[in-house]
Amino acid sequence: MGAMRIALAQLTSGRDVAANLDLVRDWTQRAAGQDAELIVFPEATMRAFGNSLTDIAEPLDGPFATGVQQIAGQCGVTIAVGMFTPGDRGHVRNTLLVAGPAGIVSSYDKIHLFDAFGFAESDTVTAGTSPTVAAVGKTTVGLAVCYDIRFPGLFIQLADLGATVTIVPASWGAGVSAAERAGKLRQWRLLARARALDSTCFVVAVGQADPASADRDAEHAPSSAPTGIGHSMVVAPDGQILCELADSAELRVVQIDPKEVDAVRASLPVLANRARTVRPSL
Repeated sequence: MGAMRIALAQLTSGRDVAANLDLVRDWTQRAAGQDAELIVFPEATMRAFGNSLTDIAEPLDGPFATGVQQIAGQCGVTIAVGMFTPGDRGHVRNTLLVAGPAGIVSSYDKIHLFDAFGFAESDTVTAGTSPTVAAVGKTTVGLAVCYDIRFPGLFIQLADLGATVTIVPASWGAGVSAAERAGKLRQWRLLARARALDSTCFVVAVGQADPASADRDAEHAPSSAPTGIGHSMVVAPDGQILCELADSAELRVVQIDPKEVDAVRASLPVLANRARTVRPSL
């Protein structure tokens, strides 16, 4: 388990699924050109929130997921990307697809649905139930999505499953006013750092860019729908922010060494020191 180059693909997706897949192709090619091994795209890359989802949800052998797998194979990389798969009772699942050169590596259905700040994700989305990790090279990577970042038990369970890096694609709602946006940004930073410390893992949190930064037409995105705030970041297992992007679209490749997790866990063994009568919940 050596150094790992991870690309943070902080883009803004729109309504057109084919156009969004083209963005995945373009950004992956650029990241592969910088020797990235894993490219992390935001939640809802397949289609931005604020648009209908049931009409575009597809299984993991559908056109979007197949297209992502083809891109991963062509570029020789692993891609993590937010999409939507069919759920129960006409709902969809908020799915994180992980595809590598040889095909699908893993997939995770978002467990904690965003029923907060005036938005009800559960109105259209079926919750997942299973914490999930993926093997990327020799590194075990934990999978989480957006609102999951508020639930420390999930990140601890992912560490127990062997994760030394946990990725968190997001479409982080910024709120309406400047004060709300500042508050949500403070929470985003705090939560990413806290989850890294809880689990003594690297946390790679990749959000959608702020649509306002690109003058995107948000006609189809009501104010309560989470779009993006930017500020994707990589946090070390000791809680230090190693890099943080601004609010606009940006591709950044960061090198980390998962072996550093061993050193942090040796000096700060919070996982080993847990009271064994206490079991983390999701």
